Amino acid sequence: MINKRLLVKNLLAHNDENSFYDKKRFISIGEKEGKAKFLKHVCALANSNPKNNSFIVVGVEDEDNKIVGVDFFDDSKIQNLVNAYLDNPPKISYENIPFPHLPDGKVVGLVTITSNGSICALRKNIWKYYGGAVFFREGSISLPKAFDIKLEDINSEKVATLEQHARNNIELTLDGVIDFINNRHANLTSNYKVFKEQFVVCWAGQEKKVKEQTYYSRVDIELINEQVKLFYSALDEVTISYDEDSFTTLEYLQLGLGKQQKYYPLEEMTITFAENGDYNIESKLVFEPPQYDKKTLHHVLNANNAILQKLYNGIRLTPAENEDLRQLPDTYLICYLNGFEEAKQQMEKARSILKQTDKKTYQSLKEALRVLRKVKYN
Repeated sequence: MINKRLLVKNLLAHNDENSFYDKKRFISIGEKEGKAKFLKHVCALANSNPKNNSFIVVGVEDEDNKIVGVDFFDDSKIQNLVNAYLDNPPKISYENIPFPHLPDGKVVGLVTITSNGSICALRKNIWKYYGGAVFFREGSISLPKAFDIKLEDINSEKVATLEQHARNNIELTLDGVIDFINNRHANLTSNYKVFKEQFVVCWAGQEKKVKEQTYYSRVDIELINEQVKLFYSALDEVTISYDEDSFTTLEYLQLGLGKQQKYYPLEEMTITFAENGDYNIESKLVFEPPQYDKKTLHHVLNANNAILQKLYNGIRLTPAENEDLRQLPDTYLICYLNGFEEAKQQMEKARSILKQTDKKTYQSLKEALRVLRKVKYN
């Protein structure tokens, strides 16, 4: 069982970027350029490593390898993105790796790419790359190559050694459980469960009971053995259930106009543990967005746009507008889910101004954009 934090440290400590490893300060798959560059690197790493894993470490400064972290990223639909744009797509996972010195909600992203053994190529045009293009790694650079180049296995021994050096042990697991419960979440209700005598899942959150059902907010869930953060949110309501073989979370989203708020099931995640030391994670979107009168939403959209324009122009908001500002991410989300495409553009545009003027609303905006990403790639 590989401790992913140790793996990241080994990659950073012993290897410059090469044909099986890349590092990024961040990735941006919400817009075409960032999505295209990400797919190019995935394609190149898969082709350069047909018989072993390759990796992208996200949240690291390029010049000095300083670990600065990125926001927790939900990868549940990232395989769908790769499948949509690449022929012979590799298997890909994005894991969120906590590091003790990073602030709450910040992690290091670890992208693991496993080739299917065939040449991977772009399926269709995206940004400045043409459909049919094939990429390989030359040192730290992903470059286009002729299609008739053969796949070569040159890194299996190096990658196997790195992964062997990152194997977990009992001491690391126990230290991880104690740190999770006693240090990082001392002010929250914390629990742990051992599955198949091998896997330890820890979770923490603020408990709330409604009609004999326990909900958690400010939720953090980690698979301690591998130092992987499975779920993190400062806002959402989550239910947790488990048996001897599996651990399941159901995430709820609070949405509504004004005081008419309601909780809607959003996504169910189940991690199933096997006797052979393996596990599988499945996510299922169960969201049914609320529908509203189009005239009402048109008014809401215009009001939100007017509030943002005031913020851009440095004009003070009225108390009523400040109240509407707190609801702005959710009401924009409702507008988009009801067919108002402009709402998503306004949400993206609002990032910079809200980050400067209202941190709490900015956090809500990031959560709303996360929901849009889930819905889009589903």
